[in-house]
Parts: sequence; structure tokens; C-alpha cells
Amino acid sequence: MEISAKELRGKPGEIIEQASRGTDVVITIRGKKMARLVPYETDKTNQNQKEIKDEIFGLWANRGKETTVEEYVREKRKRRAI
Repeated sequence: MEISAKELRGKPGEIIEQASRGTDVVITIRGKKMARLVPYETDKTNQNQKEIKDEIFGLWANRGKETTVEEYVREKRKRRAI
């Protein structure tokens, strides 16, 4: 289903409802396809979020697995004895 940005502004509830039913909605601006509105999939998203949360990345990639990010930050935030 293709709609213009003007149509999206005019009846956003109806268009979001169409997308939630499984219809891919392509949004056009001046006839050019600019975006696609698809249904939100909770099962895949929750699984991906859990994997990302457990995964260590960035500057932590080469660090050993002895502590988690949360444990490391908690340790750094403790008050230091003077």
C-alpha cells in the first residue's frame, strides 16, 4: 500500500492500524518512496534485545569475561576510602 505524507498526516490512526494488521505501508513524498511502515514484531525484538544486553561490545570486546559491565560500573562508583 502506498500513501503520501499528506495522507499520513490526515489519518495516522487508520494507517497505523493497517500496518499493525500486517500490511506494508510505503510512504511517499512528491511521488518518491521515502519510508516504509511495517508491523512491530515483539517476539524477535525481545529476543534481540536480550542478546544485545548480555553481549559485551565496543571497548569491552577484548576484555576478559570475569565481570559484567554492570559489576564493573558498580565497582567504579563505590566510594573510595581516604
